Amino acid sequence: MPVVLYEKRGQTIVLTLNRPEAMNAINREVRDGLRESFLKFRDDDDARTLIVTGAGDRAFSAGADLKEMSILQQQRHTDPAGTTTAAVLRNIELWKPIIAAVNGYCLAGGLELALACDIRIASDSASFALTEVTRGIIPGNGGTQILPRVVPLGMALQLMFTGEHIGADEAYRIGLVNRVMPQSELMAAAMAMAERINESAPISVRLVKEAALKGLDLPLMDGLRMESLFSMFVHTTDDAKEGPLAFAEKRKAVYKGQ
Repeated sequence: MPVVLYEKRGQTIVLTLNRPEAMNAINREVRDGLRESFLKFRDDDDARTLIVTGAGDRAFSAGADLKEMSILQQQRHTDPAGTTTAAVLRNIELWKPIIAAVNGYCLAGGLELALACDIRIASDSASFALTEVTRGIIPGNGGTQILPRVVPLGMALQLMFTGEHIGADEAYRIGLVNRVMPQSELMAAAMAMAERINESAPISVRLVKEAALKGLDLPLMDGLRMESLFSMFVHTTDDAKEGPLAFAEKRKAVYKGQ
């Protein structure tokens, strides 16, 4: 059985970390499967959104496989984080929307994987933590950089300094997750979100994501210039003609990503 399941549902891909017996811990095989799946999703013009989740109801992912990490450290005497945890989006430009459907424990590298997603929907039983410092290491796959961009700095530092766990309601309160749902409704809510995104023009959605994320690293005026260039480009597309035409004809727009 594959450790990463890739399922296409219409224009949405569902990726499932499939090691429930190990709390969906991320080992090298999972890392490789995730990277391959992200690239496959990126290159599929018919796939518009991606949902990442974990098999079972106990864990989205408990993070890196610490047993494998211990063996690699003994063999190499180096930090094996780059080969065993969730550094799967590093050096991949992927401007399609990604949704994390967080069920159960979302810890360390698992939380970093969720942070690499654009939208996070959590079950009411979900639990979040960056626990690395309690194991003598630090978040090495985006945690120290992305978490302070998502939640208030003081809260991000508290979570990283202590490794403490917070529940779904607290994660929602500080802005770590977008919505909290009963476990039984989690995937339906994630699919509904994906389908709503899929109704929008795909080129526009991708450019919105690219502009927003790249703009975080730019002075405001530079970001506004980039936005203007993207806007001028999108007005040359067929979808930009279809949107106003559908409105005028009082029908639902049919976007082709062209």
